[in-house]
Amino acid sequence: MPPTGILIKKQGGVKMIKNNIKVLRAKNNMTQETLAEKVAATRQTILAIEKGKYSPSLKLAFKIAKTFKVGIEKVFYLK
Repeated sequence: MPPTGILIKKQGGVKMIKNNIKVLRAKNNMTQETLAEKVAATRQTILAIEKGKYSPSLKLAFKIAKTFKVGIEKVFYLK
């Protein structure tokens, strides 16, 4: 089964956008539902982002980072 994540074509290979949302939620004792409410999204959207099946808009990505009080690069990264 191929890895999950959003693929980015770059010169020299393909990179995947990964995220730390599940880890950040655990550190902040936060459910998917709670995060979804804070960023005006659905729980299903948060689940899809966590699993790498959906790439959020920049606006939503920044809202998620702001909710955790970290920079966007601490939430989303290329692998």
